[in-house]
Amino acid sequence: MDRRRFVGSSLAATAALAWPGTGAQAAEPILRTIPRSGERVPAIGMGSWLTFDIGGAPAETAQRERVLQAFFDAGGGVIDSSPMYGRSEKVIGALLPRVRGPGGRDGKLFTATKVWTPFDATGRRQHADSLALWKLPRLDLQQVHNLLNTDGHLKTLRAARERGEVRYIGITTSHGRRHDEMLALMRREPLDAIQITYNMADTSAEPVLDEAAARGLAVVINRPFDAGVLPDRLAAKPLPPWAREIDCDHWPAFLLKWVIGHPAVTCAIPATSNPAHMVQNMAAGRGRLPDAAMRRRMLALVRDLL
Repeated sequence: MDRRRFVGSSLAATAALAWPGTGAQAAEPILRTIPRSGERVPAIGMGSWLTFDIGGAPAETAQRERVLQAFFDAGGGVIDSSPMYGRSEKVIGALLPRVRGPGGRDGKLFTATKVWTPFDATGRRQHADSLALWKLPRLDLQQVHNLLNTDGHLKTLRAARERGEVRYIGITTSHGRRHDEMLALMRREPLDAIQITYNMADTSAEPVLDEAAARGLAVVINRPFDAGVLPDRLAAKPLPPWAREIDCDHWPAFLLKWVIGHPAVTCAIPATSNPAHMVQNMAAGRGRLPDAAMRRRMLALVRDLL
């Protein structure tokens, strides 16, 4: 039984829509500090790869609106997108006023997007387009996507920051690739943040996490579920009773708490188009987190089950 079928059954769906136990419901959202500024953001954010690249069908749009509403209702703030993600920025920009109201709500939104093109001029155009699509005068984090034309785009992003159009700048990679290149850039460039893949199936980024911690960089984690593979493969397996020690009632929270339990991680950005999955994901952003010993235990268990 995969995650979709698990949440689809009535009893499981009812359970999925509750926060995990032992006081987690009343707990405040887990916040992490951006080292460059001391600003604090929720440790569980939202990605939009594939999930928000939709047309104008009313049913699809309504479902994404419910996903965003569940995200903000649970204390979410960080939303990540990219021009690479098709219509995602446009869809998010159109839906944000509906779920947050005029002028935003509680100041929680933290916008993160990217520049993705081999050409300097196109990168400048993409940045301007992102501001227009999000319907915002300023983006919180602007990143060079997958290290494509990094030198050229970092110049664009620094200029945008000087104009007040960007607060933080960074670089990204995914699928566990190009870590050596990312390490070299982190050591050479004055960055604020990086984004990398890190999950229980792919821990190859740990040297990058160590370097980020040493250099005071914020770290955003993409693909924390290994593109949905991990929760699907674990759905039929029993969650260990000791998962309650970190306030986990289901595998998605277990997997995400392992990720954000790493002290260098600022925010994880799982993507979903399912409101019930969003509630599950956001459950990981409250309650107790694993320490180093618990994270080793969690990883050993999952690797044994897989």
